[in-house]
Amino acid sequence: MNSVLAKQIPSPRPMGSYSPEDVIFLLKNLQHASLERSNEDREEAIQSGTHYSEMLPVEYHPSPEYLQLFHQTLERTSAKVALAAGTVAELIVKERGTEVVLASLARAGTPIGILIKRYLAQVYQIEVPHYSISIIRGKGIDENALLYILQNHPDRQIQFVDGWTGKGAIRQVLIEACADFARRYGVELSDQLAVLADPGSCSELYGTREDFLIPSACLNSTVSGLVSRTVLRPDLIGALDFHGAKYYEEWREDDLSNHFVDVISAHFPQVSAQAKLDAQAHQDAEVKADWQGLQSIKQIQAHFGIEDINLVKPGVGETTRVLLRRVPWKILVDRLDNPNLEHILLLASDRSVPVEVFPGLAYSCCGLIKPLKGEVE
Repeated sequence: MNSVLAKQIPSPRPMGSYSPEDVIFLLKNLQHASLERSNEDREEAIQSGTHYSEMLPVEYHPSPEYLQLFHQTLERTSAKVALAAGTVAELIVKERGTEVVLASLARAGTPIGILIKRYLAQVYQIEVPHYSISIIRGKGIDENALLYILQNHPDRQIQFVDGWTGKGAIRQVLIEACADFARRYGVELSDQLAVLADPGSCSELYGTREDFLIPSACLNSTVSGLVSRTVLRPDLIGALDFHGAKYYEEWREDDLSNHFVDVISAHFPQVSAQAKLDAQAHQDAEVKADWQGLQSIKQIQAHFGIEDINLVKPGVGETTRVLLRRVPWKILVDRLDNPNLEHILLLASDRSVPVEVFPGLAYSCCGLIKPLKGEVE
């Protein structure tokens, strides 16, 4: 561990609207930096070669109708989400034991990591450390955050956590990042990713593979501790800094972050017995990641002539994000009467984005980003 200890990382500063008992953000607060660009400007920059981590979308301020939908969805699915969180927590215990550190991948992973931490506290009476760290496609994981965790918890294993899988891009980044970290520091980290939902079949540690709306996919920062997507730019992030993010402190009156985790974690006593059974059945079945979701992506690319796979965003969570912060071209759905699509159809209508049924889709839906270079008719 000498190479890990050689680089002394400064302690993080308080950030976000969650209690530090729930999570500690290993992120540099960039709340005073001007990073936001409109969806159109940002899309043009990304497709012209600027990395997405160098700027931020303008944070979507949900309408009263959309907030109502969030609350309705939370009420309808909270027990279902609690069972999925409990199931993946039980799988972590079975696979890794209780001497773990949860490292949630900011920002979609953060509320899920809190739920897992709370489940373990309620059901097993154990307190596991939980941090939120940055991982960025095309850039890798925040090594300073990993070093900080290893220096402060040398006897615990790191368990990475995310909200859900789409086509598995972040899982691939994690696999590569762990291999690179082993080469640089001689420390082997498990690249196994624990997720609440795995519709892309990219993970063995998941609560469900159903592609339904996890309410935390709806509201961006106001359900993620008032923290933005993570940022990595050399003029803002120094050699000993964590990756950056903005803390939208001015949105406190709109914040539903703690409400979300409180509502779901209240179900844990009722779902824990079923979660144990589901986790045991999952383990007995020796479920593997078969990456079936990628087959759907390849079919979509071939059908629409889309060369860049990054313009295809599968699953309810990723489609939600396309509608909130990208320039959507069209939305594909498995069927129009799918009850998991209510908010997708609402957002698509609000933004005048066409919706098409795509037979045989492995996901409930898929968002296609508008190509700006004319590669698709």
